[in-house]
Amino acid sequence: MLSKLDDYPIHQTSEPLALPATTDRNAYDRYWFNGYAADGEFYFGIGAAIYPNLGIMDCGLSIVRGGEQHAFHASRRAPREPTDVRVGPFRLDILEPMKSLRVTLDDNETGISGELEWIPRTGNFAEGHQRARRRRGHMEATRFNQFGHWKGEIRYAGVTVDIDPARVPGTKDRSWGVRPVGDPDPGGAPPTRDELGGVFFLWAPLHWKHRCTHAGIFENSDGVMWHWDGMVVPVYDDPDAIPLVDDPGLQPLVAVDHQLEFVPGTRRARRAVITKVERDGTRNEIELEPLLCFRMKGIGYSHPEWGHGRWKGEEAIGGESWKCDEADDMRPENQHIQQVVRARCGDDEGVGVLEQIHIGPHPRYGFHDFLDPA
Repeated sequence: MLSKLDDYPIHQTSEPLALPATTDRNAYDRYWFNGYAADGEFYFGIGAAIYPNLGIMDCGLSIVRGGEQHAFHASRRAPREPTDVRVGPFRLDILEPMKSLRVTLDDNETGISGELEWIPRTGNFAEGHQRARRRRGHMEATRFNQFGHWKGEIRYAGVTVDIDPARVPGTKDRSWGVRPVGDPDPGGAPPTRDELGGVFFLWAPLHWKHRCTHAGIFENSDGVMWHWDGMVVPVYDDPDAIPLVDDPGLQPLVAVDHQLEFVPGTRRARRAVITKVERDGTRNEIELEPLLCFRMKGIGYSHPEWGHGRWKGEEAIGGESWKCDEADDMRPENQHIQQVVRARCGDDEGVGVLEQIHIGPHPRYGFHDFLDPA
């Protein structure tokens, strides 16, 4: 199980790097990206991951535009070489680590294709280690992010969308560890109501003219915040000037908070306020106005057929599309979303996304059951 990476002095165990330290079936290592027009015209999401203990690699690319969402899915047996991120017509190439990369989706039977290159705007920054211990649904993960822009084009349904870096910002997200993936675990006693629990998650990476800000929040079914991240991130006009790791200008926040208003009959925010508290005690309220909704099932999250880490055969691809206003807001697979948002803080205006998944009780917002609507 040797790989190219074994030639570097970076080993953490006595095994080759392709062999994870854990035998947990839910081990994963994922790339995730988004990009969106600053005026909310479109949003695209990209994901690719390897599940070493399941022997699977999968990926997805999805775009929402003009009231429709189009999605490409693919899956394969995991390659022996983990740096070979290719699944059918999809390929991800790291051009310069922590700085630039290219995503290519060649023409294929789904009619969805494109070429995209990542241009960084900030250094890479780590979120705090995330750990949620449960008998079912255990999670522990490391995540780092970067703000940037995209250039290239996406093609779907006979349409070509120009991806101009002057108007298409986005976020790069890398994470790895253990989280529920693949087919449901069939073993043991059925989970109790307490063991099922729920998840309340907000994630808000935002671009501003002279900075970027980030907030991420996990709460339990009692509304207790058990993990949060918050920071102000310096931006650079010249990618070559970016300190790609350990930017000394990064400013961690001392607290974050949230206030949401929901679209009636859903668990989707129609307005949000993210409060960030800086080290000098300054409290800044960021108002978020949703412009466009992207359903994360388009790149596999909670997808009933193309869910992450599910065996589809030696190699398989699929495509689908749907009208956004015909999607059932209360179906379980439609709960995990990202919305393009216009952001305002005092006289400043920015753009970004608000990611949400709210399942289970949450007394602050009047949710009492596993999936009752606002």
